[in-house]
Amino acid sequence: MQCPETVIYIPNFITSDEERQILAAVASAPKPKWTQLLNRRLINYGGVPHKNGMIAEQLPKWLQTYIDKINNLGILEDKKANHVLVNEYQPGQGIMPHTDGPLFHPVISTISCGSHTVLHLQKTSATVEDVQMCEILVEPRSLLLIKDDAYHNYLHSIEECSQDIIGEHVANLSLCENNHELGTVLTRSCRISLTIRHVPKTSKMQIKLGF
Repeated sequence: MQCPETVIYIPNFITSDEERQILAAVASAPKPKWTQLLNRRLINYGGVPHKNGMIAEQLPKWLQTYIDKINNLGILEDKKANHVLVNEYQPGQGIMPHTDGPLFHPVISTISCGSHTVLHLQKTSATVEDVQMCEILVEPRSLLLIKDDAYHNYLHSIEECSQDIIGEHVANLSLCENNHELGTVLTRSCRISLTIRHVPKTSKMQIKLGF
C-alpha cells in the first residue's frame, strides 16, 4: 500500500536538548493534570475539545517554542495552534484505529519524544477482507503530519506491543534518521507525544455572579 501524499514525515524536527526539556516538563506535570485511560494517560493543554466548543485555557510557556515551530510551517494556513494533547505510551500500550474528526482543523502535527513507535494507516472504506495497511516508523524527535485526504479518509492506530518488526509496509524508511533493514526488531520504551492542533470552535470562560 502506498502511503497517502498528505502524510509528511520530518526527522529531527527538534533537537536532543529540546527533547530533554519536553520530557522533563511532562514528568513534572502535577498528577491532577493527567487523565487516565484504560491503555494510556494524557494531558489536554489549551482546553478540552468538545462538540459544543472548547473553553480556551492559557497554554503553558514551555510549550510555546513547539507551537511556534508548527505555526511557522504554515500547515495550518491562516490559523494558529491553540491545543496540545500530550500522550504517554508505555511499552505495550497503543491506540485503536480512529480518525480525529470534525472537532479539529484537518491537520494533525505530532512531535515524538523518548521512544519510537509504528503508526498504522488504513482506508476508512476498506472492508475486513481488503484491509491494506501502510506503516510509518515514528522516531524520537521527529514530526509527523497527517492532513487533508489522510486526515479524513484514513484511520490511524498504534498496536499494543512492546516490540516492532520493520517490514515491507513501512513507507518512510528512506526518510528516517537511522538505517533499518527489513526484519529489524525495535524495542519500545516510554514515548511522549505532543499533538499540536487548531480547535476552530472555542469560547472563553465567563463567570456569572448572582446577588
